[in-house]
Parts: sequence; structure tokens; C-alpha cells
Amino acid sequence: MAEVSRRSELLMPAGSLEKLKVAVLYGADAIYLGTPDLSLRTKSEFTLEEVVEGIEFAHAHGKRVYLTLNLFSHNKDIDKLPDYVDTVRKVQPDGLIVADPGVFMFVKERAPELELHVSTQANVCSWQSVKFWQDQGAGLCVLGREVSFDELTEIREKCPDIKLEAFVHGAMCMTYSGRCLLSNFMAERGANQGACANSCRWKYKVHMRLKDGTTKELPLTEENLELFEFLLEEEMRPGEFMPIEEDDRGSYILNAKDLCIMPKLDDLLRIGVDSLKVEGRGKSIYYVALVARAYRMAIDDWYKDPENWSPDGYMDELQTIPNRGYTYAFHEGRLSNHSHGYENTSTTGAWEYAGMVQSVEEDSFIIEGKNKLEAGDVLEFVPPNGRDTILLRLYEFEHAKTGKINTVINGGHEPFFRVPFSAFDQEDQSTLRERIPPMTVLRKEKSLTQAQWDRLKLDKETLLIEQGRSSEEAYSAKVEALRESQGIRDLTLTNKTPRIGMEGCCGKGCNGCLIFWHDPTYAKARDILATKKQGEMFDRNMKDEPAEKVPA
Repeated sequence: MAEVSRRSELLMPAGSLEKLKVAVLYGADAIYLGTPDLSLRTKSEFTLEEVVEGIEFAHAHGKRVYLTLNLFSHNKDIDKLPDYVDTVRKVQPDGLIVADPGVFMFVKERAPELELHVSTQANVCSWQSVKFWQDQGAGLCVLGREVSFDELTEIREKCPDIKLEAFVHGAMCMTYSGRCLLSNFMAERGANQGACANSCRWKYKVHMRLKDGTTKELPLTEENLELFEFLLEEEMRPGEFMPIEEDDRGSYILNAKDLCIMPKLDDLLRIGVDSLKVEGRGKSIYYVALVARAYRMAIDDWYKDPENWSPDGYMDELQTIPNRGYTYAFHEGRLSNHSHGYENTSTTGAWEYAGMVQSVEEDSFIIEGKNKLEAGDVLEFVPPNGRDTILLRLYEFEHAKTGKINTVINGGHEPFFRVPFSAFDQEDQSTLRERIPPMTVLRKEKSLTQAQWDRLKLDKETLLIEQGRSSEEAYSAKVEALRESQGIRDLTLTNKTPRIGMEGCCGKGCNGCLIFWHDPTYAKARDILATKKQGEMFDRNMKDEPAEKVPA
């Protein structure tokens, strides 16, 4: 067991009651959520009744719930505070997240029994600020995303008697911890009133302006670099040019990549950060479930054996979640050049949300499809109560109500279909009800263009560079490959592994796979699989052609 003064909790977001339940089931120690009014998320889908139900559900599972009251108040908000606080104290949350000093003072006086957490919106970046809030009565401080690990270590040492919370995963925000100036400036939508327009993720072009005021697109060289100013043009605002100002520390206009501290998670666990926070109350159930699962496994495994802990397996899990490329951002002190997404700002992933188990019947599962599913697709069941996933190749879909057989399921139109236990012909069917409970998430490989595949390769390379495990030469090669595939504009979609036909055996030994389990060509491959975990990819071709070349 690791020699640490305190055990870190995994704190997950919840934008709806269903997401809260998923977060609890997939391993969160605590959940934070926005209430219907006066929180910093206008998109909160919670009613007051659902807040009560959510807290009761979490407490029944031994988990904590923190409510947000982290807006920066205007005069019009003050009159709402008494009723809000009186209501909140009745539902008995485990903490109330506050940013505004005036709101903090009001809650402390009106509901002294509530534990107050200082929001990241308060931009707490030093041990002095932590001590200030501790003196005011705060039970926890959420540190700004800009705090480096060295700074965090010093804060922990100088402030041992207050809980600290740090972001470990999710979107990065412009300027200090979400106080976005771009949104106010460009869209007149106040980020600190819950209406951020996400201006940092719009599409921009870079222009160069000559000293005479004319604007041209010219290639840059060392010789002509000093001749130009650099300006941004947003896609939907043609002709509006914004200068990019840069100082000796670099340019900090935009950051499109997602924070992922997993490669450095052991640092935070070792010094005893009390709460590890995942961003994303507006994210999908798929995101909530799989991020919680990956960090839950990583945290538990580190406490069991910190000396032999490695982030690689958990990073493989996080790569199944669509993202903008990962970075560990300010962990080393400042953003590197590779923390920004210059080549592409869209969210991409090699996997996608396939569905969720809605109910378990006597001999079958009822599944709600979330994206298009076709005959031959391999669905991966990712249960909340175990580490082993279950693979199932389906060739048809039975409508849950009518029994009609279809070869295609569309998530938006009659998405419910039945999967009998008998389809899992390589599993112990008597244990399926326990292994795959309701709210189990399903995923499947996604078809991507060559440019998208090249983008994913580049994203992985940049993270390896941040870890000191790759080189600028490898990065440049991946950049060039992406630019070349983007230039071709080939929109042909391909899977990482084939779906159908003899060549469609991916080597995972999926349940229901007529190729792998029943074709004599793969006899030796089946023997090899017996020594491996089902679902684990083979290293090479497994076909028994010729027999002497089949790997042993």
C-alpha cells in the first residue's frame, strides 16, 4: 500500500440524473452537478426532484454529491439566494461549490452546516489564496488548471489541513480556469453566467498583414518572418481579423486539446490530492462511463501496487473516447507547443457509443442503440461491475416490441432491440445477468477516413512527445501524413479491423463470430486464444495457411 496521508477521490460530472447514476455505477467516489438555477451551467437537465433522487441514489451507494452555486452574481441574482439556499440545505448535499465571495459569505451565514467548496472559477493558484479561503471557512479549494505540479506540491505542503481538488481530465479553457473572455467578446455570451459559446473551438484561419496594411496569404520563411503580423479569421466572421499577440512565453489565444493527466496520475496520488476532478457536465453518458471506469481502475491499481503502476493500459481505454487530442497541459509548468491542436480542432475517436442495456429479461437483453448499427458489427459490452468486457458479433437485430428482424439499427428511430442470451455462445450464460446489468454501456469500432486515422496517430504522437517518449522527427512525419491525406480529401470510410468475410476475422474471438469459432482455418488460432484473454488482439495473422507459420 502506498505511503500517502490521504486517499484521493474520483470526482465525476453529471449533467442529468441518468448520467449521475452511470457515474456512480462506473466507479465515481463523488459527483458534482448543476442545479436548475444559479449554477454555472445553463444546460443542466436536472429538476429539483431529480436532484433529490440523485443525491439519494448516490448516498445509497456510499457516494458523495456536490452541488454548484458557482456563478459570479449580479444584483439581479441576489434576491434568488435565500430561497435557493433554503432549498439546497433540505436535500443535504455533501458540499456546495461557490466562486463569488459575496455568495460564499451569504451561504456561510444562512446555512452554516453546509461544507463550502471554492470553485475553479475563483482562480485559486497559490498557497496564499488557499489559506485565505481556509480562514473564511472553506472545506475544499478547487485549484486552477494553470497550477503546475511543483506548485501543487508546495500548496499541499503549506496547506495540509484543507482538502485540495485538481482537474485530471476534460476540456481546457482559455485564460484562467474557464473565465473565458472570447465568449463575451465574440458572442456576447457570458461564460461565467453559464452561457459560454466555446469560441476557442471555432474554426479559424491565420492571415499575415503587411506593414502597409494589406493582408495576404504567404508562406513563412526565416527571411520574411519579421515582415508580417499574424491575424485570426473565424469561419463565420469573414473579414474580421484578430491579431495574435505573443510574448516571450508564447501565444495563449486558443487551446483545443483535452486535458488528460493519466500519464502523470501517480504524481497526484503520491502527494495526496484529495479530489481528482473530471470535467464534462455537458458530455455524453458514454464519456462519463468510460472515463470513470478508466480512472477508477488506475487509482485502485496504484494504491495496490504503486511501484509497478503504469498508465499505458488505462490510456488505451481513454483512447476509445472521442477527444481533441490529449495533453497534460500545465503539469510541467506551462503549455508546450504540442498542447494545442493546430491541425484539427474537431472531436475524433476510433470508437463510438453503440448503445446501453436498458433492461434484463428472463433470457435476453433489451438494448437501446445510440448510433447506426449494421449486420456484422462487433459490439463490446463494458459492464460497470468488472474489468472484463464481452464481445459480440451480431448479424441481425430483433425489434424489441414487434420481433421484426432488421439488418440495420438507427439510434434515432426505433432503436430498441433484443439480444438473447443464446447469442453469447462462448460465455457462461447462467452468469450473464450478473455480469451485464442494466445501464451497461456498449461501444463499437468507428469507420473513419484516412485523414481521421492520420489525425489520431498524430494526437498519440504529440502526447508521447510530452512524456519524452518520442521525437520531433516522428511528430513531423505524422504531421506530413495528415496534411497529405487532408489534401486528397478521400472520404472513404474504413474500420481498424474488417467487418465481414474471411478477412473479417479481427482476432478477438468474438461471441457469435461465424468465422473465428466455426471455420477450420482458424483451428490453431482458437488454441492460441485459449492461452489469452478473450478480446485480446493477436499479433499476427491467425489463419492456418500454412500451418507451420501460425504463431504458437
